[in-house]
Amino acid sequence: MAEISKDQVKHVANLARLAITEEEAEKLTDELGSIIKFAEQLNELDTENVEPTTHVLDLKNVMRKDEPKQWLTQEEALKNAPDKKDGQFRVPSILE
Repeated sequence: MAEISKDQVKHVANLARLAITEEEAEKLTDELGSIIKFAEQLNELDTENVEPTTHVLDLKNVMRKDEPKQWLTQEEALKNAPDKKDGQFRVPSILE
């Protein structure tokens, strides 16, 4: 990949609506150039026998399966309700 130029940095800054000074453009050009060189070094690695992965750690889902279970009966759920009718909670009306 070609090196990044100061004009390209200014152009991207302009697209991002960032106001940068000449000194900042120069500094960002150097820093982005270093990042690009490092990324190019990674392309030199032999990864032929490395399996693709989406994460560096072997993570497993620790959540339980989402299976329906009977938790409370209707009577248990309604036993402490301040107001109930026909097996349902009654709440004050909020609409006039």
